[in-house]
Amino acid sequence: MHCVNVRQLKNNPSAALREAAEGPVLVLKGDLPEALLLHLGAGDAPEDADLRLALAVALFKDGALSLGRAARLAGRPLAGLVSHLSRLGIPVAAGDRDETAGELESLSAWLASS
Repeated sequence: MHCVNVRQLKNNPSAALREAAEGPVLVLKGDLPEALLLHLGAGDAPEDADLRLALAVALFKDGALSLGRAARLAGRPLAGLVSHLSRLGIPVAAGDRDETAGELESLSAWLASS
């Protein structure tokens, strides 16, 4: 799912329409969802569950929803949403490799001392 803000939509509506042909486009006003653009040429409108999942993924990816709230919005268990995000290549945890390696070392040291 693509996301655009109102300014981007106003400046280049054709780009948003091209993206809508590939998948739903979420229009944001500030940090809040304002509209959802769907390509109707395919003839098959997505179901409510599909829309909720797409919206939850987009809002989580943009940082507007936590993982737990996104799972609730999508109507899926947390593990199911984590799997779905993983298939989409969307990380569920922030941080870089160095930070993760440092946390792993701290955890290993803590476990060894217990």
